[in-house]
Amino acid sequence: MKKIRILIADDHKIVRIGLRALLGAEQGMTVVAEAEDGNDALAKAVRHMPDVVIMDLLMPGLDGVDATSAIKAKCPESKIIILTSYSTSDGISHALKAGADGAVLKTADDTMLITAIRKVAEGESYLSPKVRKMLSANPPAPDLTERQREVLDAMSRGLTNKDIAAALGICEARVAEHVNNIFTKLEASNRVEAVAIALRKHLLKI
Repeated sequence: MKKIRILIADDHKIVRIGLRALLGAEQGMTVVAEAEDGNDALAKAVRHMPDVVIMDLLMPGLDGVDATSAIKAKCPESKIIILTSYSTSDGISHALKAGADGAVLKTADDTMLITAIRKVAEGESYLSPKVRKMLSANPPAPDLTERQREVLDAMSRGLTNKDIAAALGICEARVAEHVNNIFTKLEASNRVEAVAIALRKHLLKI
C-alpha cells in the first residue's frame, strides 16, 4: 500500500515535532519534509512533491495563504490542509480561495487531522465541524478595492467626506459613493459600525 507523503509547514518547531511524531506513528503515512516558513514550504513542496501539505496560516515570509497559492501553482497535485489556531474565518476563507483542500483548527482532536489527511489524499475536501461553524457564523471579510480601503482608513481617522476628497484628490460625490459601497460590503449602517467591523476583520492597520 502506497504511503501518503506529507510535508509539515509551521514556524513553531514544537508543533512540527508533535505532528511528525503523530503522523509517523500512523499506518500508511510518512513525513517527507518540514518547513519553518512559507518560502521554505514552497521550496520543499517543489523538491518533494508531497501528496499532502499541512499548512499553518501565520508564518514569516510567505504566509499560509500565499504559500498555498504558490504551491498549488507549482505542485497542482499536492493537496493542502490548513491547520491553524487563527480565531476568525477570514484567513481560512482566503486560504480556501487560494486552493486549500481542507481546514482544521489546532484545538481539534488528532483523529480529526488524520481523517482530513486521508480525505484530501483521496481527492475529497474536508472542513472540520468547528471550521464550518466559524465560516457560517462569521462570514469572511469582503474584498475592498484599494480606493475603498483608502477611504475606510480615512474614515477611521475621523475625516469627513470633504476632508477625504481633498486628501485623495477626488470629488466629494465620489467619496460619498465609496462610503456607501463600503457600508454595503460590510453590512454596516453608519461610519462607526463600518470602522468597528473593519477592525474586527483586520481590514484596517492599527
